[in-house]
Amino acid sequence: MTRALAVLTLVALLTVVVEATDDPHPLLAVALGTTYAAHSIAALPWLARRPVPQRWWLTAVHVCLQLPLGALLFGAAHAGIGATLLLLVLVSQSVLLLPLPAAAGVTAVVPFVHLGMGWADFVRNGLGLLAAAAFTAVVTALLQREQRARAELAEANELLRGYAAQAEELATTRERNRLARDIHDGLGHHLTVVQMQVQAARAVLSSDPGRADDVLAKAQTQASEALAEVRRSVATLREPRTAPPLRAALEALTAEVSASGVPATLEVTGTERRLPEAAEESLFRSAQEGLTNVRKHAGATSVRVTLAYGGDGTVRLGVRDDGRGLPAPETGGDGRFGLVGLRERAAHAGGRVSVASVPGGGTELLVEVPG
Repeated sequence: MTRALAVLTLVALLTVVVEATDDPHPLLAVALGTTYAAHSIAALPWLARRPVPQRWWLTAVHVCLQLPLGALLFGAAHAGIGATLLLLVLVSQSVLLLPLPAAAGVTAVVPFVHLGMGWADFVRNGLGLLAAAAFTAVVTALLQREQRARAELAEANELLRGYAAQAEELATTRERNRLARDIHDGLGHHLTVVQMQVQAARAVLSSDPGRADDVLAKAQTQASEALAEVRRSVATLREPRTAPPLRAALEALTAEVSASGVPATLEVTGTERRLPEAAEESLFRSAQEGLTNVRKHAGATSVRVTLAYGGDGTVRLGVRDDGRGLPAPETGGDGRFGLVGLRERAAHAGGRVSVASVPGGGTELLVEVPG
């Protein structure tokens, strides 16, 4: 609005100059109008940059200088249109720079430039100028409010863009963590089995080629499962994932472990029911990770998986082996990462994970989720 008022001030000054051409002594009106306009154009941007308390008293000084100068100009210009427009510019500046009551006071004082007239002319012309000043004040206030609303809207849009970027980054991080868990829990499980079976086949290759061939066939099957796991993970990026019932998935998992040389059993108690997808995924991956760690680290002779459907709205999964207990920290990097993933999955489903280990007495992984 500063530029718009500067343009209006110049237009008003030009009007004063044009009107002064009909005056036999035009220099006084032109000089007063030029001084008034120059002071008005220079003061507005300078005052607008001041801190609010300082701006108010400096604007009060500005108005106190401009009002008598405007009154002199009004008289020298014979109450011309140009002088009236310059006084209305002062009203606009007051609305922009002063508190509303002070701006209203300036608006009320401006019509008194007609005091030199007769009573009837003063009332008639004063009321006209008062109406024009009030109209100017209202329009200026509305424009100022609209300008502030635009600034606030722009600030709100900027905040929304920032929030959208944060949400996008959070979603990306969550998806990255989900993929990391899928790779570790799914692909990592199958590749661990393949590695162990290849090692077993190499150990008996020279002494028992037939058994080595059987073990390698199982390793080939596990490699195919690993490839299928990768394909399922990629498919979840495009469409919802489909999974077999939890009991069937756990039965297949324990059978696979038993086939690899560690006898595994599954015990299901309680009334079976369909669980939320996040809960079933957490329980299955927990069993998968627990059984993988048993084969890699435990040195166990047996492992038992329990799935208990509680009547209190919770489901508990346990994986208990009779091995040597948890590995030492320096050798358990993969297990620690897997445990982090299990806890993340369980937390996503509203559950929790705990691990209990007694050196030489085995390890028990416990997972509890609502469902």
